[in-house]
Amino acid sequence: MRKVKFDASILLLVLIAILLVAGIIFVVFFLREDPFQDSIAEEKTINTLFVIEKDGKPLSSYVLLYYPATRRAAVFDIPGSLGLIIQQINRMDRIDAIYDPRRITPFKNEIESLLGIDISFSIVITLENFGKITDLIQGVEVFIPSALNLYQDGHILFPSGINRLDGDKAKVYISYELPEEIRELANVRRQRFFLGFLKALGEQNQFITDPQAARLFQSFIRTDMNQRTLMRLLDEFAGIDTDRTSIQSVSGEIRNITGQALIFPHMNGALIRDIVSQTLIILVQPPGSLIGNRVFTVEILNGTPQTGLAGRTAELLRSFGYNIISIGNADRNDHDRTLIIDRSGYREMAVSFGDIIRCSNIRFDSDAQVNPEIDFTIQRIENQSDFTLILGRDFNGRFVTD
Repeated sequence: MRKVKFDASILLLVLIAILLVAGIIFVVFFLREDPFQDSIAEEKTINTLFVIEKDGKPLSSYVLLYYPATRRAAVFDIPGSLGLIIQQINRMDRIDAIYDPRRITPFKNEIESLLGIDISFSIVITLENFGKITDLIQGVEVFIPSALNLYQDGHILFPSGINRLDGDKAKVYISYELPEEIRELANVRRQRFFLGFLKALGEQNQFITDPQAARLFQSFIRTDMNQRTLMRLLDEFAGIDTDRTSIQSVSGEIRNITGQALIFPHMNGALIRDIVSQTLIILVQPPGSLIGNRVFTVEILNGTPQTGLAGRTAELLRSFGYNIISIGNADRNDHDRTLIIDRSGYREMAVSFGDIIRCSNIRFDSDAQVNPEIDFTIQRIENQSDFTLILGRDFNGRFVTD
């Protein structure tokens, strides 16, 4: 029988080729396609969907917008009873009608379309596991305005003031429902707890990112992230100042459809997309910028015969994060053009304020009190606010029209 001789150099070349291919695969799948790193490199916001799930449906859904360069964040609360024309089922229904615990992509896609953003990651936590995570991070601190007694598997007392809730109490606190409780107050309660939860994650970040605790933490959630990306994300979240983080609900008009009360977003969702865009402008303001940390004040004056216009406009502008210090009537009710009087000293923010209602009629005035063309009442109010908005007949309740 003839013996086959192996050339050692050929074997070496084969090994080198195998290592080269393995290296290429690693680069392609682990480095090049890293959305977390891409967002940081391209200075994009990292948008994360959090779903707290109860009985296979969202109890609460929040989208966290985070900008790594400034470490600023904002949160949007997505009510499950949000009414939409859902393309995937070709009918009008509540947004959580398409929620499937086994595949949340359709639900996430509807939220992306609603807010006008891409959602980078998702984290789903069942109510039971939410309690376990709360215990893992040594409880969540939350402010409770009024003492609350609940009877559920025994007597549970939530005293007024600052409380650190363990896992069992946390589950009750975010899931209980009282017939007499106003829906908005229930939402605020859950929102307050979610911010406390984010804060606790940040405070316990060093512990959570320890390998053993990290594996336990990841076992309590369902996510589209690998462990490395999840830990990097939690590292970033540790720098969020939750005391300065705004949280807003997607609001709208309540209508009864097929026996259920649905919330239909204002202007078919155009308003919430505008609010998200305005929020992103604030998030990307450079570190140390006074604009990024400042809440601008507004005085609204109705210069039309339309009753209640100033009040409705105040609700609109509060949604964008402005502090409405007062509303009232202008010197007369026949103003043809809407006017913004800027006394903030931030010209670009005045323009941004005007963009919300598509008003370009802005007077940048540092000496309005000596202007004889403006009524004394308006002059006095200007000195108290960053912007004075005088509504004219060209304002339709949302935009200034030509």
